[in-house]
Amino acid sequence: MSEEFTAEQIESARKIFSGPCDFMLGVADLVQLPEPDKPEIAFAGRSNVGKSSLLNALTHRKDLARTSNTPGRTQQLNFFNLGNHLYIVDMPGYGYAKVSKSTRKEWDALIFSYLRGRPNLRCVFILIDSRHGLKESDTHLMEMLDKAAVPYRIILTKADKGKGLDALTENIQTVLKKHPAAYPQIQATSAHKKEGLEDLRAGIIQICS
Repeated sequence: MSEEFTAEQIESARKIFSGPCDFMLGVADLVQLPEPDKPEIAFAGRSNVGKSSLLNALTHRKDLARTSNTPGRTQQLNFFNLGNHLYIVDMPGYGYAKVSKSTRKEWDALIFSYLRGRPNLRCVFILIDSRHGLKESDTHLMEMLDKAAVPYRIILTKADKGKGLDALTENIQTVLKKHPAAYPQIQATSAHKKEGLEDLRAGIIQICS
């Protein structure tokens, strides 16, 4: 995030993310979606990008979103209620190689229908592994978000393990200029080192205010 947050904003966000965060339901069919009665943000990323680890670190938990070495483990939209302030949605991982084309097509249809029809969805955070950069599947999701007119931001994960972070950030920012729904600034994070989390929490609360 390019925003500079005050100590008060950071502390307020920390308290919210340290409070209750309850799993609500897993959605495999859009008729199951909860009422759009709170602001909503969603996290998306390639399988094994570190999405579960980041969600756990953001909420000061160890098992809010279970981590797994099996790509494609999250196969539905998992909804969490963050202290009645907002909904957090853990979207299905993508970029996996071990599922059928029909399964990928089904997941694509679910995701696009969700994006297009969710009026309270404030932002999608696309997680990119700092070691690998943008992949074709990431660009595919970005194009879906552009088409659905849903704002999105790029979050770099595993920043403590990546090399050439400044060059990677600059390259991605160049790509983002071609995507109308993309936020131009990029946030680097490390769930392991707890880096970038304070600003990300404060940014989320600001988006949902």
